[in-house]
Amino acid sequence: MNLFEVNIQTCNQDGICVATCPAGIIEMKKGEYPTPVTGAEGICIRCGHCVAVCPTGSLSHSEMPMEKCPPLQKELGLSLAQSEQFLRARRSIRTYKEKSVPKSELLKLIELARYAPTGHNSQSVAWLALGNRNELKNLSEIIVNWMRWMLENMSEVALSLHMDRAVRGWEKGKDTILRGAPAVMVAHAAKKDIFAPTSSTIALSYLELAATSMGLGCCWAGYFNTAATTFPPMTEALMLPEGHQCLGSMMVGYPKFKYHRLPLRKSPEITWRL
Repeated sequence: MNLFEVNIQTCNQDGICVATCPAGIIEMKKGEYPTPVTGAEGICIRCGHCVAVCPTGSLSHSEMPMEKCPPLQKELGLSLAQSEQFLRARRSIRTYKEKSVPKSELLKLIELARYAPTGHNSQSVAWLALGNRNELKNLSEIIVNWMRWMLENMSEVALSLHMDRAVRGWEKGKDTILRGAPAVMVAHAAKKDIFAPTSSTIALSYLELAATSMGLGCCWAGYFNTAATTFPPMTEALMLPEGHQCLGSMMVGYPKFKYHRLPLRKSPEITWRL
């Protein structure tokens, strides 16, 4: 099969696929049908725009057959009011039920997060799903040891991040590290991948928003992530693939409490240049 094929029986020659292709690998001469440019196979980033944008369903990509790309269901679209409430209602959850999250639910989160945009459509974000209570406790203890090191060697930074309080709370039996979350999702990728840091952040944001619709709650695991990138014992304990680095981590679990109001935020600072 060629890079893509066009059904000339249904193609209306509107040129939309040409106009929207981010890599510019589709051309269409007057009176003819879309064709790949010379070298298109090596330039195409496999984003699927051409398949998704065709109003007549006439274009099929070799790696994304049109019949495997379901059409949008207009009835599932969100109104502005629905979108606003959904986004404003998102909360960082720090109190969880003592209930494990099934693997199937975590897999669904990853399945949705993989549709997040990535630089050059690299899709290079990999995942580590942690849900063993003993392992999470062990990792938390390593993080507390990192905090103790920080308090001794970089006290100004440690105190600004309230590590002293976190350590004291941990020593009193309170989970000040992962807040009792039954699972932690870690996004990682190759260190040499220049797109990966931003891609991972966006993917985790997708995951967090998707979790809300599934009755789950999330919170960015800042202590966890920083220790994973700066403290050798933590890096070793995660056992990520050779050459990979932790690029973000998220606590996941079932919220213990419900929220009933939309809190306020400060007004945005905007510079207009219209």
